[in-house]
Amino acid sequence: MNDRPTFAAPNAFSNPDTLSGALSPQVAVALLASVGDIALVLDTTGVIRDVAISNSDLVTQGFATWAGRRWEDIVTIESKSKVIDMLADSGGVGPARWRQVNHPTVNGDVPIRYLVMKVGQDGSAIAIGRDMRAAAAMQQRLLQTQQSLERDYIKLRQVEARYRLLFDLGTEPVLIVDAATRRIREINPAALRVMGVKESALTDRPVGEIVDPIDRDSFIAHLGAASASDDLAPVTVQLANGQGEVEISARLFRQGRAALLLVRMFAAEPAVATDDYHVTMGDVIEHMPDAFVLADSALAILVANAAFVELSGAPSIERVTGEPLANWLGRPGIDLELIIGQLQEHGSVRNVATILRGSGGGQEEIEVSGVLALHGDSECYGFTIRNVGRRLRGAPSTERDLPRSVEQLTELVGRMSLKDIVRESTDLIERLCIEAALVYTSDNRASAAEILGVSRQSLYSKLHRHGLGNLVSGDN
Repeated sequence: MNDRPTFAAPNAFSNPDTLSGALSPQVAVALLASVGDIALVLDTTGVIRDVAISNSDLVTQGFATWAGRRWEDIVTIESKSKVIDMLADSGGVGPARWRQVNHPTVNGDVPIRYLVMKVGQDGSAIAIGRDMRAAAAMQQRLLQTQQSLERDYIKLRQVEARYRLLFDLGTEPVLIVDAATRRIREINPAALRVMGVKESALTDRPVGEIVDPIDRDSFIAHLGAASASDDLAPVTVQLANGQGEVEISARLFRQGRAALLLVRMFAAEPAVATDDYHVTMGDVIEHMPDAFVLADSALAILVANAAFVELSGAPSIERVTGEPLANWLGRPGIDLELIIGQLQEHGSVRNVATILRGSGGGQEEIEVSGVLALHGDSECYGFTIRNVGRRLRGAPSTERDLPRSVEQLTELVGRMSLKDIVRESTDLIERLCIEAALVYTSDNRASAAEILGVSRQSLYSKLHRHGLGNLVSGDN
């Protein structure tokens, strides 16, 4: 009887008897234990009689305590049928199959891939197992990577769809040009309408064909300059086939390793109409009754009209052009800084009360309105200045000449010293008290002096200083 283990393989040893004397029982056990991470010796009923473990991690998981237990009792429920099938097929004539089963542990299921071989006529068998946790972890990482690639692919498709929608529905004519070959890669419908061609007429054609031959050299030179610089002014060209004049601007960008040019088209502005507009606007500003000043970002005067020259007392427009606006406008270090701060924050100011200091030393009460605007690459400020001093002086007087109000006193800050403002405030309070006393005593000076706590001579002096003599009827 041949009691050697039967192990069918696609390409088995041609003469197995040559190993009969070479393999001692100890060598055979060591060989079986080293083939996998774990080896189980099973009897005919599937009970584990011995365990050999070469993977130390499996020992910590409790695999070394399996001796004496049924193999199907130490696997998960879904793996029991696999164990029964492997034990039943171990003595078959066909090639043995590797099957994966899971063993429950305190740290979770441990997947082991087993190969079962019959080793004796009594039906005993050996199960050689390999730990599949590393392979399972690798498969998990592979699955996560695949899912991440799928998500990235979906995002890429969504971005491409949005780009295509914007490119096709945009009202601005746009071309995508290969910077190396100068051939058109893509062209949107708006550009096709401007050039009066069909969709496929210009695809992969030289971009120079879109402009008239007269302007072709300047257009190609602009594309070459765009490959080296991002700050280029648009170039005006005549489109081919008499499709009109446009301004073209190109900008370089990269897609992968390819250099591409984004070419945009704009309708050319009629120069004559613009010049006429500027001439008309300049004439209107020059003849405005209110003063107008245009200052640069440093508040140096760029343009001023005749009304500002007259109000400032300057001999000519040349004397104010290029000079700081602070030489005339506002109280030094106060008003102009506040106005500029409001312009920077809100973009415009309206009817700000201040003063304008003339070249001869005089002052005029004014109202200033201003706006912040762009001037080339920087900012500029436009101001309209209205003289309100004559309006205030020409206002009809009330029944009596009232003293200064508190608001008028606070407006003196910056024009007068604190000492002078305090004196003005004292005179205001003194005059109000004298007027109240005279009204209370029916213009009786003696009684008024008594309730004010001053002598009659002192009251007369104050009446004269304040110009209140006309308020009394006599010395009672």
